[in-house]
Amino acid sequence: MIDTVILDVDGTLVDSNYHHALAWSRAFAGHGLNPPLWRIHRAIGMGGDKLVAEVAGQQAEEDHGDALRERWTDEFDQLIEQIRPFAGTRTLLETLKERGLHVVLASSGQPQHVEAFLDLFDGKSVADGWTTAEDAKESKPAADLLEAALARVDGSRGLMVGDATWDARAAAAAGMPSLGVRTGGFADAELREAGAFAVFDGPEALTDAVTQGLLDRF
Repeated sequence: MIDTVILDVDGTLVDSNYHHALAWSRAFAGHGLNPPLWRIHRAIGMGGDKLVAEVAGQQAEEDHGDALRERWTDEFDQLIEQIRPFAGTRTLLETLKERGLHVVLASSGQPQHVEAFLDLFDGKSVADGWTTAEDAKESKPAADLLEAALARVDGSRGLMVGDATWDARAAAAAGMPSLGVRTGGFADAELREAGAFAVFDGPEALTDAVTQGLLDRF
């Protein structure tokens, strides 16, 4: 039986994926690079340490990687006040806690951004722990962040909830099951192929499933 639910934050609990994509687009444009927004969106959910090469190629990473990430931070900081939590985010966390589970919010975001997101739904008052980019040597789809999240609460078996294929792949790498949500813009088939056991519209639909006994299957 699982004793810990690990939830991605960006795109899963807060509606931020398209803000991330726009900030990256502006950062790339500032260095004379113009990958299409759809390609950037496809990479949202993996860490910024991997995204540049994924979207624009290894040469772009070698030539501009650190500068692009700095520019992305500046661009994202201008958008962060527009971000809101998804409907039902707080209720989902409370429902999981009521079932005696550890709840860990597993973000690979910069600490200041994670703090801002948690404030949107008062996450610190209900979660047992949370992570930032500082807690993992390698970002998703590597298992590092999930392993750090599980260790944060001395959990023995975790379940991952995320909006992107990278979340499901990271869960598989960590040897844990995962659930997907559609809030990040990834298709059901993609999430399932990456390893998600089931896919839900968002926090509200997932809460309904939990109350109907979904987690008993793990």
